[in-house]
Amino acid sequence: MAVMPITGRSLRSTVNADGALELRLIEESMDDPTGSQVLVSVEATPINPSDLGVLLGTTDASTLVSADGGGLDGEVLPQAMPIMRDRLDKPLPVGNEGAGTIVAAGPDASELVGRTVSMVGGAMWSDYRLVDAAAVIPLPEGTPAAAGAALFINPMTALSMVETMRAEGHSALVHTAAASNLGQMLVKICGDDGVGLVNIVRSAEQSATLADLGAEHVIDSSLPDFTERLAEAVSATGATLAFDAVGGGSLASDILVAMERSMPPAEQWTPYGSATHKQVYIYGSLDFGPTVIQRSFGMRWAVGGYLLTDALGRLGGEAIGRMRERVVSELTTTFASSYAKTIGLGEVLDPENLVASAKRGTGSKFLIDPSSDRP
Repeated sequence: MAVMPITGRSLRSTVNADGALELRLIEESMDDPTGSQVLVSVEATPINPSDLGVLLGTTDASTLVSADGGGLDGEVLPQAMPIMRDRLDKPLPVGNEGAGTIVAAGPDASELVGRTVSMVGGAMWSDYRLVDAAAVIPLPEGTPAAAGAALFINPMTALSMVETMRAEGHSALVHTAAASNLGQMLVKICGDDGVGLVNIVRSAEQSATLADLGAEHVIDSSLPDFTERLAEAVSATGATLAFDAVGGGSLASDILVAMERSMPPAEQWTPYGSATHKQVYIYGSLDFGPTVIQRSFGMRWAVGGYLLTDALGRLGGEAIGRMRERVVSELTTTFASSYAKTIGLGEVLDPENLVASAKRGTGSKFLIDPSSDRP
């Protein structure tokens, strides 16, 4: 089915060897879909923290300046250049997930033409995406693209946390930065599934948000009695597994201490602490500072990184299928996302929008609709 020529814009982020960051919209021609490929007109794609990591690296969005000929220029922090080694001088596409309408398809996927779909596969901050049909999830008839724009990263991460808990033999969870969009999903999942959940937030306003969702254990880390209340909540739930979106500072250590304190008294003392393994997974970097571990919780503990793609690989196809089905069936309830602002693709390169979307605070998520300013 020939539909060419179709051209569209796509956002690229390049870090040069001299530390210069270049953000540009490029024009690219789309190939005709073949086999099971589909060509999607992108109509909604969120700005996630993981997207900003590719887009900006360690560059402060407020320091970006307009470039000659369009786009934005910035500078990567010198101390961050070693971790940029493998991306130097490579224009990287941005955007992990999105949704839109299939405008053309190969012969093996022709029945999908005209369907609104959610999709993953990278480079979603574009006018069009050519992907395999296996990378899309058809949405129920009448569902707007915005409702399906963020059905992978946050929903699948939240579900994978509960699946990981079960697979690793834990029975309850601790979650930090818990008033986030993902955190609110996790509150609903754990409430529906009867899973004990300790939510750590940073303000009274965030506490109220989760209380309104029915969260039982919400601990405000800004209060002076934080560690005592955390220990009480961990003891009440029996949580021995935590997912930390903050990363830096002593929060992971505080959680491990609370877990150790919640253990029942041992019949015989040993210098190695309780016999129960305690695990904290760091899956975000709201704080880029060092992770500080003050060991006072024995020897049966671990702190490690957590990536959704790796977790899905460990959980396997049956669990992934079950998770995807749940996401679609609950897309307007458990997994509904809200956005502070919707902007066009060209408006991403407005420094004011980048600064606002890079705040990474509760209620600050932006949605991009490339079709709104498509030439």
